Amino acid sequence: MAKRFEKKKVSQSRVAIVPGKAASELFPWFRRDWLWGLILLLAVILVYQPVWYAGYIWDDADHVTANPCIIGPLGLKEIWTTSAGQFFPLVLTTFWFEHALWGLSPLPYHLVNVFLHAGCAVLLWRVLRSLQIPGAWPGAALWALHPLQVESVAWISEMKNTESCLFYLLTILFFVRWLRRGENRGSGDLNYALALLCAALAMASKSSTVVLPVVLGLCVWWLEGRWHPRILLRLAPIMLMSVVAIAITLWPHTPDVAAVADPQWARSWPARVATAGDAVWFYFGKLLWPYPLLAVYPRWQPDTGDWISYLPLLVLIAVWFILWFKRESGYRPHFFALTYFLIVMSPFLGLIDQSFWHFSLVEDHLQYLAGIGPLALVGAGLTRLADVPLPNKQWLQPTICGGILVILGMLSWRQGWFYENEETLWKHTLTWNPSCWVGYKNLGLYLDKQGHAEEATAQFNQALKINPNDADVYYDIGNILYREDQVDEAMTFYKKAIEINSEYAPAYNNLGNALTKKGQTDEAIVEYQKSLAIHPNGTDALNNLGNALTKKGRPDEAIVEYQKSIRVDPNDAVTRNNLGYCLLQKGQMDEAMAEFQKALELDPTLAEVYNNIGNALAQRGRADEAAEQFQKALELKPTYAEAHFNLGNILSQQGRLDEALGEFRKALKSNPALAEAHDSLGNIFARQQNEDQAIEEYEKALELNPNNAHAHNNLGVAFFQKGRRDEALIEFQKALQVMPDYTEARNNLAKVKAMTQQKPAAK
Repeated sequence: MAKRFEKKKVSQSRVAIVPGKAASELFPWFRRDWLWGLILLLAVILVYQPVWYAGYIWDDADHVTANPCIIGPLGLKEIWTTSAGQFFPLVLTTFWFEHALWGLSPLPYHLVNVFLHAGCAVLLWRVLRSLQIPGAWPGAALWALHPLQVESVAWISEMKNTESCLFYLLTILFFVRWLRRGENRGSGDLNYALALLCAALAMASKSSTVVLPVVLGLCVWWLEGRWHPRILLRLAPIMLMSVVAIAITLWPHTPDVAAVADPQWARSWPARVATAGDAVWFYFGKLLWPYPLLAVYPRWQPDTGDWISYLPLLVLIAVWFILWFKRESGYRPHFFALTYFLIVMSPFLGLIDQSFWHFSLVEDHLQYLAGIGPLALVGAGLTRLADVPLPNKQWLQPTICGGILVILGMLSWRQGWFYENEETLWKHTLTWNPSCWVGYKNLGLYLDKQGHAEEATAQFNQALKINPNDADVYYDIGNILYREDQVDEAMTFYKKAIEINSEYAPAYNNLGNALTKKGQTDEAIVEYQKSLAIHPNGTDALNNLGNALTKKGRPDEAIVEYQKSIRVDPNDAVTRNNLGYCLLQKGQMDEAMAEFQKALELDPTLAEVYNNIGNALAQRGRADEAAEQFQKALELKPTYAEAHFNLGNILSQQGRLDEALGEFRKALKSNPALAEAHDSLGNIFARQQNEDQAIEEYEKALELNPNNAHAHNNLGVAFFQKGRRDEALIEFQKALQVMPDYTEARNNLAKVKAMTQQKPAAK
């Protein structure tokens, strides 16, 4: 930043804002503000063209695609009144409105972020101009096109930066306008009121804008060269907002604070102080030479016992004092730029713990606002090129300025392609930072979603080599093993995740699922309850617990769990279907049908609902309507074994035995372990007087489920038909052991015993 203009001599319209006086004289229309604003807008849109093809990355799921405040069942109320709003309720509100407008298509979200950044660039130009800083347009353009900004613009979740920047710059603009009114300014001035409003909106967009009152105070010093007590009084409301925002951010139950409690990442205060000095020079280095730019940089650990570790901080302090003492000797702009940078970066220098410090101590997007100071200084320096004593120098300034902007724009365009998806982002990061365990983890998650389980597992294992204490990775490997039916191995990994993090609710839930799959329902119930003790509103665990209780024949308890889940998420069609099934088992037909209808309203593609409606209609004797529902289920899910089985039963009752045989065989093709289908096949063969095949099917059913009383009874009848009375007796007795009140089996047993005990007739 070159020496500031004297306020009394320079009006707003005379501030130098274009790259070169001579060029303006050659092309007078270059002086038009709207043209320069349009050029800046178009330049940003062109440079960020690659993000038009980008998707969601990293924590976009937490903030958008899987955020219950955005996609439901929570909403605006929870965003603004609970910790679900985190530290940026206004940004989540914007996401909520975007989701209402265009769902989860990533392109509109990216376009909104690009236009916000472009708007911030134009606004920054006006702010620099209002601060009477020469080279306002080049300074704003350098900031807008610098590759360091790509992370904030191409990453949907980092709309926290672009949206907060908009209100941050508006706050400065309105405050400076109020300030320049001089003796006419007052607390009732519209500009002052707008500054207060925009400050509140900025802090609601991102809590790091709490530095605003200090930044505004620095702007007062820049413009007026001194402090006035009444200015401090006018800054008091914004200071109060900052205190509130800081208190909310540091509240111990907020997610970010809770995430840093892991003792393996604890740092001493000497280490934090040494890190602060390193971080400042790191960020300056990236402003000067933005290559390579990574999502996660290597995490360093200063040697607090060596004084050299504190040298970067000592040099920084020395430079700051030198610039202060020389502020009247032409270094005032340099002092202003450095002080601004340090103020804005102060929350991110490692002194205060943040969850991201687990991965790295620096992030590109953290200097989104701070970079304004140094880059504005460079923009002001470019205006001094007009004073270089060279022939034809009228082309020097625009040529150098334009060349720098083109280079920066090309680098930003290239950097934008790395944010196309998780694979491109993390492969680029791992190329430069092979020790980035979170990179391997996230790449593994992406590959797993794409169906490449083996490659995903390899990435997870690489992550564990670097950080063997990451519970998430054990959980993720467990999920892959569970899907591949390696249940015992999956359980080992879930237990390891729980060993590392005893509060890991999803691991308890999935361990319960694994136990359920092994038939250990009682043990599964215990794990679901542990998950719910940690996270009482976990809908997955509530639904799974309800399923387990249903399986154990405890429908009343199951209904309670399903209803809890529905209170948390009324739009969960699966849980409503499960609740309906449970009500149907209790004979509450009307209530069950009501839940099934609600489930279909929420998700008309849920085949299980049509199957359950078919069962309800079958119980009411409406066989034809039931068959229609089973067929609808099979249209949606052709391999749905239970629907094939149920349709086969209807066809069997209607005497359409060949069609029924076909449905039972389809059911067994989809689920060879469906014992009931073998039993039903046996019944058809028995009706066709094919006892040998009937016996074969009944025996298959009993191999799969030895406690199937009906199959034992039916096998006994088939043995009896074949004259094998002793074997028939055994099967009827087994049926009664399983189901003592089984009247049909008891009658058959009595009949066979009576015939066996009857004496032969006299000759």
